[in-house]
Amino acid sequence: MAKDRETGGAGLRVALVASEFNYDVTYLMVERAREEIEFLGARAGPLVKTPGVFDMALAVDALLARPDVDAVVTLGAVIEGETDHDQVVMGQAARKLTDLMVQHGKPVGLGISGPGETRLQAQDRIENAANAVRAVVKMAGRLKEIRG
Repeated sequence: MAKDRETGGAGLRVALVASEFNYDVTYLMVERAREEIEFLGARAGPLVKTPGVFDMALAVDALLARPDVDAVVTLGAVIEGETDHDQVVMGQAARKLTDLMVQHGKPVGLGISGPGETRLQAQDRIENAANAVRAVVKMAGRLKEIRG
């Protein structure tokens, strides 16, 4: 996909929330997200690390309440284990993050890969961090148009 600046990130402040679980993967996602924020002309806001993906909602809620944060991107890798725990974690996290996005009226990017993936598949999906940044920047621009 060709990158362009039509997404209009100028002045936008994007915070990041990254899971410490599987941090060998999520650290690289954080770096990729920061690169994309800069490329789009937005500004990187705070980085909050949570113990896991399930714990992200509380940090995202606090960040979205801040007037100096325009959008949040969540970053994590939910790798399949021996049980269905990965499906429960991802399903609940995605549901709550959607609720928070609507509640606060600010975009939340789902840069979390999984469930049902292997560690190798998670590493192959690090670029999803940039996709999540592009999505929140685009959505913030479209909300600005809607709200006038």
